[in-house]
Amino acid sequence: MNAGSERAPTLWFESALLPGGWARRVRVTGRDGLITAVEPEADPGEEDERHAVGIPGLPNVHSHAFQRAIAGLTERRGPAEDSFWTWREAMYRFVERMDPDQLEAVTALAFAQMLEAGFTRVGEFHYLHQDKSGVPFADPGELAGRIAAAAGETDIALTLLPTFYAHGGFGGRAPSERQRRFITDLERFGRIVESSRRAVGGLTAGNVGVAPHSLRAVTLDELPAVVSLAGGGPVHIHVAEQVREVEDCVAWCGRRPIECLLEAATVDDEWCLVHATHATPAELEWVASAGAVVGLCPMTEASLGDGVFAAPEFRSRGGRLGIGTDSNVLLDAGAELRALEYSQRLTRRLRNVLAGEPGHSTGRSLFDAALAGGTQALAGARARTVGIVGLTANAPFDLVSLDAGHPALIGRREDEILDSWIFAAGREVIDCVWRAGEKVVSGGQHRRREAIVARYRRAMKALLA
Repeated sequence: MNAGSERAPTLWFESALLPGGWARRVRVTGRDGLITAVEPEADPGEEDERHAVGIPGLPNVHSHAFQRAIAGLTERRGPAEDSFWTWREAMYRFVERMDPDQLEAVTALAFAQMLEAGFTRVGEFHYLHQDKSGVPFADPGELAGRIAAAAGETDIALTLLPTFYAHGGFGGRAPSERQRRFITDLERFGRIVESSRRAVGGLTAGNVGVAPHSLRAVTLDELPAVVSLAGGGPVHIHVAEQVREVEDCVAWCGRRPIECLLEAATVDDEWCLVHATHATPAELEWVASAGAVVGLCPMTEASLGDGVFAAPEFRSRGGRLGIGTDSNVLLDAGAELRALEYSQRLTRRLRNVLAGEPGHSTGRSLFDAALAGGTQALAGARARTVGIVGLTANAPFDLVSLDAGHPALIGRREDEILDSWIFAAGREVIDCVWRAGEKVVSGGQHRRREAIVARYRRAMKALLA
């Protein structure tokens, strides 16, 4: 979708979730991809498109879109205990075969399915830079451009996060042969960032930040130079995802990864710390005080056996959360929120752990946290000045309608709708999705689904041959 000057359709909802809470008979108008007015207790116009329930689209703070291609292909046990590290080797073997056309095809499918699942913006943590043999492309941003093309085809809002990946372990250890497609140096990475900005220039609401991959892949001396390239965009980093990562960091420098990061960089509200699974109480306090977002990917973290983040303790300190889909093993915004809550219930043997105050809806608490934290994490410095979230004037015209006729939503009102979507139904209640005022999903199906799936099918047949 290219930027343009046009009026969005006017939508009317029997019930809609606004920043101040649920409202009845809500009329939403827009122009140029933004909401211009939200009118509660309004009569529908003759040409208004009418729906039962409207909610804001959710941000997906963390995705590796190409990994959608291996979903379901890593569920066979190996000769030893399986973990993130054995999964990573399987991922490396697969990605060695993927060419630019196949990357674009897989990415387009992942982005279309995200929209169908209720996500309207994605933070694409992009670390695949070289060709299959590890040789740089003539255009250092060739593959970043393919991601931007997939975003344009599907119409998802894109925060592109080109990723600096130079080493294979803490202290600047040499990378392995299987990491050759990821590896770059600071000079070439600067050109990848420049090319990424050109690639998103034609997208509606496109944005670029940077992502030092992890303290395993970037040295403390390189980190400031990488962060300086953000140019006001967000900064994302993997940190403290696995126990072994923490142990290796302590063995290297005597400090844990989050502690090391907070000493080495000025972490603030432009940062998103992805996973942070194994954080100490003191580290949770530091991150919350810094105003950074923790990007949680509950289904991937469960799939990889990473562990469970101490979400209640972090939230009690004023910490901000976003949700992401990471390896894209399953694309469902409601299911990610459900997995976040259920992981806490299983480890604590309690219910409604993340609801907050007594009497609060767990679904509403999860949704509000993911919307606010995710918006901040994908906006960067703009979040400080804009601060516009949800269905309100000057916010993006990014809306989701829910199918009130679905059995899980029968008789539900207000926050019960969110609770029932998240805990009793999932993505099948997503009816329509508008992105920048354009309807991109109708009846639960992306408008270009047939062509996108056909292209993906060709790519997968070649990759699995």
